[in-house]
Amino acid sequence: MANMPGMKMGDKKGQDDMKDMGPSMAAMAGHMYMTALRPMQPGDEEKVKAVVAQVKASIERYKDYKNALADGYVIGNPNVNEPQFHFISQANTAEAEKHFDPTRPSALLYFQTPKQRYKLEGVMFTVPPNASEDELNDRIPLSIVRWHVHTNFCAAPADKVKEYLGKHPKFGMFGSINTPDACKAEGGTFYPKIFTWMIHVFPFETDLKDVFSMNDDIPHFGPQVGTE
Repeated sequence: MANMPGMKMGDKKGQDDMKDMGPSMAAMAGHMYMTALRPMQPGDEEKVKAVVAQVKASIERYKDYKNALADGYVIGNPNVNEPQFHFISQANTAEAEKHFDPTRPSALLYFQTPKQRYKLEGVMFTVPPNASEDELNDRIPLSIVRWHVHTNFCAAPADKVKEYLGKHPKFGMFGSINTPDACKAEGGTFYPKIFTWMIHVFPFETDLKDVFSMNDDIPHFGPQVGTE
């Protein structure tokens, strides 16, 4: 990844750009790579707006989360009390490896409010980790959006799994270890990349900056909707 022109959250440019992220994403500094913004090309904005419109129309039925479950989406970490929930579709994730369909997101995103545990706010799209940035650009133009991938992941050995957690974790996406040598010294297994390329889309927002926000710690229901 060192020869890629995007933003590593651990470098100075990355730290400057982290101002637009919430604490959850910023806490992964050293474990995330984001694509750089490209020069705007003719048709980019129109293409992006068309994708957002398709997403918004296609997920309307999932405002009732039971419809998502009926359609094969599975709640990730259902027993964990967190602000944002991912409802994952294995079928759509597999399909995304072949081509991009804005109406078939890999995951639906729900935000917990005082009155609703699952209030729909958006979707997540994925692409295999070996995809090129040109392939990402073909799906949603990189002049407007920034895809990200999780990097430098040190998996804990069996006797140190508790060190994924706590105020100062060593392992995982929030851990202090982010190099192969440091991981090996702790008996861990190092992965340069983990999971897939991904991007969150919040189609109920009206400003494109908010539609593709990197702040998952606040709800994205759009200006016309409260946070009940």
